[in-house]
Amino acid sequence: MTTPLLSLSALTKAYPGVVANDSVSLDIGAGQVHALLGENGAGKSTLVKMIYGLVKPDAGTMQMNGAPFTPSEPRAARAAGVGMVFQHFSLFDAMTVAENIALGMENAPKLGALSAQITAVSESYGLPLSPDRIVGDLSAGERQRVEIIRCLLQEPKLLIMDEPTSVLTPQEVEILFKTLRKLSAEGTAILYISHKLEEIRTLCDHATILRLGKVVGECTPRETTARDMAEMMVGKLLSTPTRAGQTAGDVMLTLSGLKAPAPNMFGISLKDISMELRAGEILGIGGVAGNGQDELLAALSGERPVAAGMLRFKDTDIGPLGPKARRAIGLLAAPEERMGHAAAPDMSLTENAMLTGATRMQLQNSGFLNWPAATRFAERVIAQFDVRTSGPAAAARSLSGGNLQKFVIGREVMQKPEVFVVNQPTWGVDASAAAAIRQALLDMASEGAALIVISQDLDELMEISDRFAALNEGRLTPPRAAQGITVEEIGLMMGGAHDMEVAHA
Repeated sequence: MTTPLLSLSALTKAYPGVVANDSVSLDIGAGQVHALLGENGAGKSTLVKMIYGLVKPDAGTMQMNGAPFTPSEPRAARAAGVGMVFQHFSLFDAMTVAENIALGMENAPKLGALSAQITAVSESYGLPLSPDRIVGDLSAGERQRVEIIRCLLQEPKLLIMDEPTSVLTPQEVEILFKTLRKLSAEGTAILYISHKLEEIRTLCDHATILRLGKVVGECTPRETTARDMAEMMVGKLLSTPTRAGQTAGDVMLTLSGLKAPAPNMFGISLKDISMELRAGEILGIGGVAGNGQDELLAALSGERPVAAGMLRFKDTDIGPLGPKARRAIGLLAAPEERMGHAAAPDMSLTENAMLTGATRMQLQNSGFLNWPAATRFAERVIAQFDVRTSGPAAAARSLSGGNLQKFVIGREVMQKPEVFVVNQPTWGVDASAAAAIRQALLDMASEGAALIVISQDLDELMEISDRFAALNEGRLTPPRAAQGITVEEIGLMMGGAHDMEVAHA
């Protein structure tokens, strides 16, 4: 490689109790698609935050095109040609695409001129986007386009992408990859973070692997198997999730014409959903983001109770019951949004353990909270699910996204629910942690629990599910046997083919 576009030399950043980056060095060339790999807590987020000016390194240097690069804030990084598309979108639902993009620009032109630029750039890069649409009406994939177009309007030399395909359909992923290849051909460097290793192999030219804050290896993804990359990331051999033999038992959960209005103007109403879930069974539910996944989980968990007669747990009508009452009888749920929904950001892990475990883990007695017992419960979750944290007193927001995910899932699994509903169980976690979470779900089913797993990761659903159904605009296709189902059939179901033959079910 000639003079690198971006060169990092011995970058180090430490926080109390942990060295997030330990003398990290790497080079990224113009036009190179460079993967940054590592398990949760390996230091990837800290590293890109230093490049983007959100965090100041304690030691080490950065150079851009051979000149010192020391961004004091994101504005300075953007001025130097660095753009970043974050995993969590920063958009206002009630505003238009153009208004949202204007908010993220230093010297935004008038909306008319900006709208013309948005249209031109979006069409040029194969990401069609109407500048006048309200963001709340957009799908997850379209929202990501807003973030990408906002970056492209600044003509970046380096584009950082953090888990960009976590909420996309396979078709949207292909569109995104075409865009990134076009940018690469034009000389834009791309620093790409993802736990989806087959995507890394398809897209990326080079990969740098971090483990516990240090660079532990490099590779050419096209010449390296996904398993080999995963094992470089975690430093050990990976096990494949397995399941003990289990036949479906008694009906545990029955949905009878379940309906629920949209929670807000941007939500989805649930429409006449009927199905049965049996003990020892895993029902996988797929679908494009924004087709009723959150609304279904809220109806099943009790966050949004439904009318009597629509939802039964064993022989009990639980439609009108709230989450606490449903938890008490054995129906537990874990939502997709971990920070702020599944966990209170400023509360400690012990306090978050108390929030959902008070009743089933007997952490309270006659109205008094047993904090030592809650601490022990949190410690068991941390140990059993390998949550990388300084301890149970750490605030939830101090954990990396993947480690918080492991804590949230572990907290519910260890309460031994009879029915467990989970949305995106392995969202943002590394290969080793994802395998451990899937194994925990399979073990629950083997022990007789009934599970509904909602996920946009179709490989995950096919790996663990007994039956598969798809959500489309608040409607659920008839569940059918997961074994033998084809990608084409899944695509039809996700696209709303509710009248498909269900003879295989």
